[in-house]
Amino acid sequence: MSRPVKCRHVQCHPDAVYFKPRAVPLCDLEELVLTYDELEALRLADLEGLYQEDAAARMQISRQTFGNIVKTARRKVADALVNGKAIRIEGGVCSVAKKEVLICDDCSHTWEGDAVNGICPKCKSGNLARTRKPSNQPGIL
Repeated sequence: MSRPVKCRHVQCHPDAVYFKPRAVPLCDLEELVLTYDELEALRLADLEGLYQEDAAARMQISRQTFGNIVKTARRKVADALVNGKAIRIEGGVCSVAKKEVLICDDCSHTWEGDAVNGICPKCKSGNLARTRKPSNQPGIL
């Protein structure tokens, strides 16, 4: 019997969940499914440029599990790009973090996001306050 999949912490929930080659009817395309945890792994490793250990800590999983997830995700994306397949983003056992409402104590700028980098986008101050805590709802997406 295999071990149950541990719930992964995900901050990214994209608006667009389907990508396909231009001018090719969907009915003519093979489709790949990229799970939310795979998308989050790509975002942390490739977009944010985090080391695997730091990215794994953000997703609340082991470094080895993170490495396996990002390897699978990269293979799927490469297959879709090289072979002209559609990508659908869905599924996975994840908890999605809701965005926080943040206020800069120095310039009073308010925005919705996360305080991962700890810097105000307006004045670049690190003096931030949260107006509500994020709530994570674990479950299957």
